[in-house]
Amino acid sequence: MNDKGNDKVKNIYKESEDKVSIEKDLVPVGLENVEIQPGFWFDRIQLVRDKIIPYQWSVLNDHVARTEQSGAIRNFRIALGEETGQFYGRPFQDSDVAKWLEAVGYTLTGNPMPELEKLADQVIDLIGRVQEPDGYLDTYFTIDRRDQRWTNVRDMHELYCAGHLIEAAVAYYQATGKRKILDIVCRLADHIGSVFGPEPGKKKGYPGHEEIELALVKLYHTTGEKRYLDLGKFFIDERGKLPRFFDGEAEALGEPKPYGPTGGKYTYEYNQSHKPVREQDVAVGHAVRATYLYSAMADLARETGDMSLAETCQKLWKNVTGKQMYLTGSIGSSAFGEAFSFDYDLPNDTTYGETCAAIGLVFWAQRMQQMDLNGKYGDAMERALYNGILSGISLDGTKYFYVNPLEVWPESCEKRNDKSRVAPNRQGWFVCACCPPNIARLFASFRGYMYSRNSEGIFIHHYANSSVNFDISGQGVALHQNTNYPWDGNVEVGVSLETPVEFTLGLRIPGWCRNYELKINGSAIDIRNMIRRGYARIRRTWTPGDKITLDLAMPVERIRANPALRADAGKVAIQRGPLVYCLEEIDNGPILADISLPKDALLKARFDGDFLGGMVTITGEGSRTDESSVGPELYTTSEYVRKTRDITAVPYFAWNNRGPGEMLVWIRET
Repeated sequence: MNDKGNDKVKNIYKESEDKVSIEKDLVPVGLENVEIQPGFWFDRIQLVRDKIIPYQWSVLNDHVARTEQSGAIRNFRIALGEETGQFYGRPFQDSDVAKWLEAVGYTLTGNPMPELEKLADQVIDLIGRVQEPDGYLDTYFTIDRRDQRWTNVRDMHELYCAGHLIEAAVAYYQATGKRKILDIVCRLADHIGSVFGPEPGKKKGYPGHEEIELALVKLYHTTGEKRYLDLGKFFIDERGKLPRFFDGEAEALGEPKPYGPTGGKYTYEYNQSHKPVREQDVAVGHAVRATYLYSAMADLARETGDMSLAETCQKLWKNVTGKQMYLTGSIGSSAFGEAFSFDYDLPNDTTYGETCAAIGLVFWAQRMQQMDLNGKYGDAMERALYNGILSGISLDGTKYFYVNPLEVWPESCEKRNDKSRVAPNRQGWFVCACCPPNIARLFASFRGYMYSRNSEGIFIHHYANSSVNFDISGQGVALHQNTNYPWDGNVEVGVSLETPVEFTLGLRIPGWCRNYELKINGSAIDIRNMIRRGYARIRRTWTPGDKITLDLAMPVERIRANPALRADAGKVAIQRGPLVYCLEEIDNGPILADISLPKDALLKARFDGDFLGGMVTITGEGSRTDESSVGPELYTTSEYVRKTRDITAVPYFAWNNRGPGEMLVWIRET
């Protein structure tokens, strides 16, 4: 390993990370050209296909006992008059069906499943029959609120539901080539365009919950119809302008202005409408809404070459990842408003860290990566994927966390109101069930996040056993990844082609890795001058059978937080590669907060094939209070006796898969 060379690489990375550019010819390699092979992500994608999609379909139909009722499919049948009753659930209940359908679309891409496709076609037929003659589609209003359509877009999620349905339609059309659902959402989008826009007589408004903006960009790419891009641009450009649209909407309803000037949940910051988007530089408000908006802004910047939007995205990115993101990639620390709070406010035991917010961060990071190729976006995406998102689902795919804390004491969650949103156990479903189908669609689409290509060549963003096919100079090329990532850092990439061809192969050097080695056909290559913006860019004429080996050193490391992050002052977290680790009561006993980790304690990593299906665990020697030295007093001037004891840390994403108990990420260091 060349430490000196790696130091130089890191300096290059830091010098360039604040500069933003727009690279319009970089595009993701489509799911249909990527095959995941057995390994870490293969297991999770198979879980979506075999367990999660069937389970969630049963929940959507209210067929799972002892879970929250969904009512989502029944709402469509009530809207058609096929069943009687009232709309059930939140105004955005339709979006759960849309996200499920989107996950189905990604699952079917390159993987024919006739029975699943038949079921999806039946759902699409149901959706189509609910659509009204003018293109409107939303069961909450169709059932018994037709006269209230488009009167309260701040709260009622009509545009949000439409956005999710558009995303589902694009995914399903790309998977199957069937136009029915695509035609449905085009009629819906055209209806929305007849209601909103800059033209006289149209509403100069925008959604209370952003989502449709990024969906319209997808629809534009799929159909080539620029009016959809223009409508998405209108929603982004109009947001935050004076006079405030939401004030006029409230006045028309005979209600007081919706947001006051003194703060709290219902401020203009809550949905990022406090100022025009290009004037925003600090992430505020509801974290999911924010990241969906920022994703659309990055999309639009790339499509239009708008540097002002690109620079705004970069400022917001620096604020979120530099001052408001947990070590696990979770964001949105406040339960009040599911929101960002303020810089360095990242408490561990009352954090919100909604699963959907971490997913939103991945959406945003992927778009920033396509606009401005830089390894830091892949780093953040990886941090969220392997930690703050994977933690949101049980290993069997049927239980979910909505909130993802970094410290849990189950009794306090049950008995303290300020921790009532922190669940010590995953649940089968939620009244507000946005997270479970969001996880399903993300995992099912993971293949689409792994590779990008441009006129220069191909770039590998994420490491997993896989094959990818692409064309260079009219010749077909295939790359084959072989790795046990994230359990070790050795990655082999084989090159398959018929005749030699020159192109660039870009390999992301993760930000967590400081020592690495690269070989081509067994010979070490000095890549110090090949590193640019976090990627080792290898330009050469590749020949059939070439083999690249990237060895990313993956030691156990202690992470320390900026002292301004008060909750973690004097503490360390354990990380190995992209994985954050935690202590669980089942391994270390109760009162985890009493455990401390000496600075010189050796931490060892070991792969345990019997642990939860096979994972790397970390062991070492810590210390804690000797219980025999503790008396009955609540307080004392006496010094307690400390004793050494072995500790075991497990991947954070795997906690609470062996029953309830305490959990701790940040450990006192002595």
